[in-house]
Amino acid sequence: MSILSKILTTAAVAGALMTGAAQAENLRIALVAKALGIGFFEAANKGAQEAAQELGDVEIIYTGPTDTTAEGQIEVINSLIAQRVDAIAVSANDTDALVPTLKKAMQRGITVISWDSGVAPAGRQMQLNPSSAPLIGNTIIKLAADHLPPEGGEVAVLSATTTSTNQNTWIAEMNKVAGDYPNVRVVGTVYGDDLADKSYREAQGLMQTYPNLKAIIAPTSVGIVAAAQAVTDAGKIGQVNVTGLGLPSEMAGHVKSGVSESFAIWNPIDLGYSATMAAYHLAKGDAKAEPGATIPIGRMGEITLDENTEAAMADPFVYDAGNIDQFSSIF
Repeated sequence: MSILSKILTTAAVAGALMTGAAQAENLRIALVAKALGIGFFEAANKGAQEAAQELGDVEIIYTGPTDTTAEGQIEVINSLIAQRVDAIAVSANDTDALVPTLKKAMQRGITVISWDSGVAPAGRQMQLNPSSAPLIGNTIIKLAADHLPPEGGEVAVLSATTTSTNQNTWIAEMNKVAGDYPNVRVVGTVYGDDLADKSYREAQGLMQTYPNLKAIIAPTSVGIVAAAQAVTDAGKIGQVNVTGLGLPSEMAGHVKSGVSESFAIWNPIDLGYSATMAAYHLAKGDAKAEPGATIPIGRMGEITLDENTEAAMADPFVYDAGNIDQFSSIF
């Protein structure tokens, strides 16, 4: 081999080693959805990718189970532990069931946060709520109350799973302030497990069980669409108003048809972005997950952790016929 060839070979090897070292320096942050194929979490992934591009030294691993079960998430998380990712940011299907697996992740030096639907404190370093639970609870019942007839009426709730942390918290907060809306009579809660077909059947069941039902509140992006379709198919547009939390892109047609007067949601793109930013700064060690700590979250500003190491990103936003076209093209 000539001297020139040796020099070129040495340079090539050195360059490859430098490239490998640079790639190794990237933080690998796993964004774990409740289940793959749900529009809300797909939008959150867009935000995570935006944060990674802005930060420059982050690789996002977007993953989740095929169904909304704790068992599915545990399997995914075990795989991430084996891959030795730097951080896991999970929207939990069960507040307690994930704790042992996530504790194992933290014991191995992996930063763990929950976002959207929280994990019990023992299984994470912090929880990023999309908004404050009291405000969400008040918002969803107010959206129903605002469009009831003058004499009021019966309202039912279509939730996700019985163990879904955020759903249960929001509904509990809603019930706390239900007395502030004397025209609202909450008659029951059913669970569609964030499955479109089951949610559809549960909405049908509500209308059969409560023939005078005036509104269905679905604080889940899957459930609200299924309920709107069930009301449409039952020929009850204008009789049963569907509201709650949903994606503008998925609810635009139902708002225009009149089956949904209005609904609310935070921006899931912002939520995925903020969760990634928080996980990044904790994993880098330039922020701590402790009560009173402030953590920067890029263009969203900063969050301050409370005594339970939880923080709220932003207030929910109401969508109706006046603004649905503007936002449905975004997410």
